[in-house]
Amino acid sequence: MTGFVGTALSFPTVLFSFLLLVVVGYWLLVLTGVLDLGDDLDLDGVPGDVLAGLGLGGLPATIVFSLIVAVAWFVSLAGTVLLDGLGLGVAARVAVSVGVLLVALCGAWLVTRLVAVPLSRLFPTGTESSRQAFVGSLCTIRTGRVTADFGQAEVTAADGSSAVVQVRQSGAEPLRAGSSALIYDYDVEGEFFWVMPAGIAFDPDPSRPAPM
Repeated sequence: MTGFVGTALSFPTVLFSFLLLVVVGYWLLVLTGVLDLGDDLDLDGVPGDVLAGLGLGGLPATIVFSLIVAVAWFVSLAGTVLLDGLGLGVAARVAVSVGVLLVALCGAWLVTRLVAVPLSRLFPTGTESSRQAFVGSLCTIRTGRVTADFGQAEVTAADGSSAVVQVRQSGAEPLRAGSSALIYDYDVEGEFFWVMPAGIAFDPDPSRPAPM
């Protein structure tokens, strides 16, 4: 265990070890419903044409960042372990470590680019009119809760493909992971869909006010 920690905290692995901790913490908060996809990593401002120019378009910047960090950390860790067994001098070790860093970055970019294409199918990038096609469809909630400013759901398009979309609700009815909801409107400015519990949509309670 001590050897692993020492390797993880040595150059160049240490550059990615702390970033990996941030990534793991971020995804734990996303999975528990504390954060929404894209929150708090401050990466949504990355221009889409920059990612597209790197062959990484079609995915949220947070996913691209997470993949690059994870792969680069693993490659640099493996490279550092190999270096430890070579018995190089200080100068040679530093030079080869820089090479390991470059290999780790290139390997991370290559792996992320390979998986970007299949993963991008889960994230809609179409125009407003294409997103409006989801209005009136049923979706499955994928976050622990849905509120007026938080939530995600999976919806299936007419061609059978599925997409993960941002959803919000104006009411207080519980919408938890795995429950069904009806998409009834699309907010152009916020780029999210308004949803309501499917039970209310198809068997409404006359005493319950309709969502605005």
